[in-house]
Amino acid sequence: QVQLQESGPGLVKPSQTLSLTCTVSGGAITTNKYYWSWIRQPPGKGLEWMGATAYSGRTYYSPSLKSRTSISRDTSKNQFTLQLTSVTPEDTAVYYCARDHSNSLDFEVWGQGTQVTVSS
Repeated sequence: QVQLQESGPGLVKPSQTLSLTCTVSGGAITTNKYYWSWIRQPPGKGLEWMGATAYSGRTYYSPSLKSRTSISRDTSKNQFTLQLTSVTPEDTAVYYCARDHSNSLDFEVWGQGTQVTVSS
């Protein structure tokens, strides 16, 4: 049974870089055809897909966030990481990591989510 767990600071100052890690257990992030995404939900708004790293290591980004987003992975630790630069209060959200098959964006496994607040 695959489980995902987000970790990282809950408070980030404006203009700084937000960094979150998703630790995966129960299955390797290199398993064929699985894609590992970051998704966020600002208060009072819907879910927003931010980007993903594939089983192959290839990365995909939302066009609206591409200039500020970087997703990397550490296969030895079975983790993948989100970095979002130049954050503003509008980046305040619950951040989730999730898995889907074949880049379908039909997410079958989710982490519990972590609240990140951008504030000075």
